[in-house]
Amino acid sequence: MTSVVLAEDQVLLRDSLVALIDSTEDLSVVGQAGTGTAAVELARRCRPDVVLMDVRMPELDGIEATRRICAEGTARVLILTTFDLDEYVHAALRAGASGFLVKDSSAADLLAAVRIVAAGEALLAPTVTRRLIEQFRAQRPPSRDNSLDGLTPRETEVLRLIADGLSNAEIADRLFLGVGTVKTHVGRLLAKLSARDRAQLVIRAYDGGLVTR
Repeated sequence: MTSVVLAEDQVLLRDSLVALIDSTEDLSVVGQAGTGTAAVELARRCRPDVVLMDVRMPELDGIEATRRICAEGTARVLILTTFDLDEYVHAALRAGASGFLVKDSSAADLLAAVRIVAAGEALLAPTVTRRLIEQFRAQRPPSRDNSLDGLTPRETEVLRLIADGLSNAEIADRLFLGVGTVKTHVGRLLAKLSARDRAQLVIRAYDGGLVTR
């Protein structure tokens, strides 16, 4: 059973999400928070697998709440966002978020997103990646990252594709490799770049200038 803490200040939406998640056999809401502060406290107390976090929360915004939760290692955070309104979504990635979910996503996509993040994967669809690239470029130009010099040509290639939002299976198809081989490369990238998950690998690729388009 995957445990979830739901952080959303709109009561109607929160109730709907709770009903949806609890209707499954493998997911369960173990806590509900209407503020960012409450979300951090619930994550600390309940130690859920996933926190479904709205970016815009009272008392403590979702980004800072995500930073505190990830710093304590109490849960993985899946961000709820409306990209046309949230100007600082990239900051959530830096704070340690493992993925993003647009609020108008289907019920099936929401449940799949929670399961993906709970399994330790990052949820970074190509459309989300393109939006993040725009935000990173608008914020500041890429800087030199010497740690990228220690990557092999194949690892560099895999990192570029991760930053493009491709899954392990898609990378395997693109490079004519087995999925297991791709997972090995991803594991080495995580270790070499001291990254917690794929989301942080994406940040390193952007910040290091490896991906500029």
